Amino acid sequence: MTGILYLIPNTLGSTDTATGCPLELVIPGEVLGITARLDYFVAENAKTTRGFLKAVAQLRPLGRPLQEIRIAELNVNTQASALPALLQPLLDGQDAGLISEAGVPAVADPGANLVRRAHAEGIRVKPLVGPSSLLLAVMAGGLNGQSFAFNGYLPTDAGHRQKRIRELEERSRKDGQTQLFIETPYRNAALLEALATACQPNTLVSVATDLTLASENIRTQTAARWKRDIGEGRLPDFHKKPTVFSLLAA
Repeated sequence: MTGILYLIPNTLGSTDTATGCPLELVIPGEVLGITARLDYFVAENAKTTRGFLKAVAQLRPLGRPLQEIRIAELNVNTQASALPALLQPLLDGQDAGLISEAGVPAVADPGANLVRRAHAEGIRVKPLVGPSSLLLAVMAGGLNGQSFAFNGYLPTDAGHRQKRIRELEERSRKDGQTQLFIETPYRNAALLEALATACQPNTLVSVATDLTLASENIRTQTAARWKRDIGEGRLPDFHKKPTVFSLLAA
């Protein structure tokens, strides 16, 4: 019998109560228990995953000493040819956990390739409950939660970015669909300015920063209002902070 591939949610930021959110408030106890008993993980970064497991160990005793737990890395540079070796322990009957750097695995995350391969190999995949910045942004933005699409990163070239924003706005207007996207945190201000400039004045734009953290900030208003705020120097406190942007055309 093959092992189970558990899709383990991570926090969306620090678990330090001064700046973040305690682990037990964003990760269910059952998920912490499953995580604590596993001794093989596939993760984007082994170092940060060890840090996550240390935090778990403060709430649930680990099944093995941390130094005996195997963590294999899977990131955007991992070749498809490496996936069989990552899944071999599961084919041998060992359970494993797939962990993202933040939020849920396989959503805007390279782990999707491993999950697809696991299905092809007949391995049971078990998703576990935890925070997803995209769904939290949809919930909190007040835009259309019945129909929405995540578009990843927009182009970095200013001209191409504005063209893409107008395309997404037109799709939103035609289908009544909320369009979501993200940006490298140090370019948040540039993206918001592009949205305020490229979108029609009455298009709604939502900016959700540091979701679940003590510094969480969510604001939805028209592109015209954002343009005015930017002109008056009243930007959100989102520099170098993970942010989800979304729009809904009128």
